[in-house]
Amino acid sequence: MKTIQAYRFALDLTPSQERDVWAHAGAARVAHNWALARVKAVMDQRAAERSYGVPEELLTPSLSWSLAGLRKVWNSAKPQVAPWWRQVSKEAFNTGLDALARGLKNWADSRAGRRAGRSVGFPRFASRRRSSPSVRFTTGAIRVEPDRMHVVLPRIGRLKLHESARKLARRVDAGSARIMSATVRRDGGRWHVCFCVEVQRGEQVPARPTSVVGVDVGIAHLAVLSTGEVIDNPRHLLTAQQRIRMLSRALSRKAGPNRRTERRPSNRWRRVSARLGRVHARVANLRRDGLHKLTTRLAREHGTIVVEDLNVTGMLRNPRLARHIADAGFAEIRRQLAYKTEWNGGRLLVADRWYPSSKTCSGCGTVKTKLALFERAYHCQTCSLSIDRDRNAALNLAALAAEYDTAGSGSVAARGADRKTRVSGQVAVKREPGTTPVGQTGNVPPQGRATDRVLTKAH
Repeated sequence: MKTIQAYRFALDLTPSQERDVWAHAGAARVAHNWALARVKAVMDQRAAERSYGVPEELLTPSLSWSLAGLRKVWNSAKPQVAPWWRQVSKEAFNTGLDALARGLKNWADSRAGRRAGRSVGFPRFASRRRSSPSVRFTTGAIRVEPDRMHVVLPRIGRLKLHESARKLARRVDAGSARIMSATVRRDGGRWHVCFCVEVQRGEQVPARPTSVVGVDVGIAHLAVLSTGEVIDNPRHLLTAQQRIRMLSRALSRKAGPNRRTERRPSNRWRRVSARLGRVHARVANLRRDGLHKLTTRLAREHGTIVVEDLNVTGMLRNPRLARHIADAGFAEIRRQLAYKTEWNGGRLLVADRWYPSSKTCSGCGTVKTKLALFERAYHCQTCSLSIDRDRNAALNLAALAAEYDTAGSGSVAARGADRKTRVSGQVAVKREPGTTPVGQTGNVPPQGRATDRVLTKAH
C-alpha cells in the first residue's frame, strides 16, 4: 500500500544559513504578492471596461490563474521586479506562485459551489510579520546525509538536524520510501524541515482484529473507551495559562509595531514576543505528542473503532467551553484515527452527528428526550441502569459496529436523531442508491431529509 507521509525535523541553523532561509522565504512572499497584485489589476481593469460597455472580445486579456500561467508571467517580469532573483533558488518563487494558484482555485470553486465546506475568501497579500515564512523544494538535490544528522537542500546546502533522521533514512535506504518534496518553515520560534514522502507500507493487522471499541471524547476526560478505560485530559493550555498571561501583560507594556504610525517594534517587544511564541509552541507540541500516542495505540490494538461526527466548529462558539474544546483537539483525534486505522489494517466507523449516544441507554435502548450537560451519570427509568454518562455513550458507539456489519456496506440501520431527539423506538435509515434498507423499525422519516443520517465508514 502506497501512502503519502510527512517526516518533520527541527533544524539547527548557523546565522549564515538562517539568513539564506529567510531570503528564500522572503522571495516566495515577493512572488506571491506581485502575482496577486497583477491578478487584481487585470480583474479590476476588465470590470471597469465592462462598466463602460466594452464588448467581451475587446476586453483586456485575462490572466491565467494556473501555476504554469502565473510562472510564465513572473519569469517575464522578474528581471525588473526582483533583479536579485539569481541569489535564491527558483523553488522559492515557485512556492509563492503555487500558494496563490491554489488560493485562487479554492476561491473560484467555492463561489461556483464546487467546493464543500464554508466559503473561501479571495487570497490576501502575505504579510512579513503575520505570515509564517516557508519555502518548498520539489526539484534538485534533496537527501538525507549518511550520518542521518544532516540534510541537503537545493541552493541552501547542508543543514544540521536537531534530531536524528534515522527513521526516514532507513526507509529510503531500503527502497520503500521516496522523498517527493521538502518544506522549510519557521514555527514556534525555530526552523523545521518537513519531508513529503511516498511510502510503501506493508500489510498490517491489529493486535486484536475482532476487537470493537467505542471512543467518546470529552473535556472532563479526553476519551472514554467502551472497554472501561478512561484517558485523562492533560489540559496543556490550562497548565501554561498563568505563564501565558504573564508574558501577554509584559508584551502589552512594550513598544510594539504600529502600522498607522509606521512604528517598528522595540527589541524588548521582540524578545518577549519570542518567549510567548515558544510557550504556545510547547503547548502545541505536547498536545500533538499526546494525541499521536493515543491514536496510534488504538489503531494498532483494535480492529474496529467507532467515533462520533462532532460539530467542532459549532461547539467552539460556546464562549465558556471553546478554550477547553480547542485544547482537547477533538477534530485532530478523528483525523489521526482516519489514516492510522487504514495503515494498520483496521477500520474507522463514524456515527451520525445527531445520533443520541449520551441519551440512549446502553442496557435497554431507551432514549431520553432531555439530558442536561451537568448530569454526569445516566440513570435509566426503564431498566434502572446507572452508569457514567461518557461510558454509556462509548458503549452505544461500540454497539453500532454490530448494526453496521448486520446491514452490510450498502445500507445501515442505526438509531439516529435529528436536532430534536425522538422518542425511543424510532430509527433513522439512510438509503443508498440501488440498495434496499434493512432493519427498519418504527417511524422512519421521509427519504432525503437532513435527519436521515446514519453510521458511515470513514475512507
